[in-house]
Amino acid sequence: MSTPRRLLLVNGPNLNLLGVREPAVYGHETLADVECIAAQAAAARGVEVRAVQSNHEGVLIDAIHAAREDCAGIVINPGGLTHTSVVLRDALSGVALPVAEVHISNVYEREEFRHFSYVRDVAVVHVIGEGVAGYATAVTRLLDTIAGVADG
Repeated sequence: MSTPRRLLLVNGPNLNLLGVREPAVYGHETLADVECIAAQAAAARGVEVRAVQSNHEGVLIDAIHAAREDCAGIVINPGGLTHTSVVLRDALSGVALPVAEVHISNVYEREEFRHFSYVRDVAVVHVIGEGVAGYATAVTRLLDTIAGVADG
């Protein structure tokens, strides 16, 4: 069976407020901009993106579970769930797809509680603090990983 030509892009709670929420931290780009950046990076490699954003953990988990059927990997910015959600981590681990974790801000230069990630150990790619451009980096690096291209 061939590898699906689709990635799931998951954005967690409050990311629907991009462009409005704390622009000094997250910038002025919107969630629509993020989805476009990821889709363009994937399209350059002949891959499509299915995007989901929710403020509800169960919706995100259901989307992750569904990705088993038709996605080659998952790019995720879990938002605040990064630091709190064992069940989100277990969903990512349970579907056995390669995962890229992305954060717009540099979480290591912020509050101490943001330094811990439940997703870190299940992700094969980590992109931290590159702003929304980091989504393109995450897509590219994840697709390289899926294709078996050595990093650096």
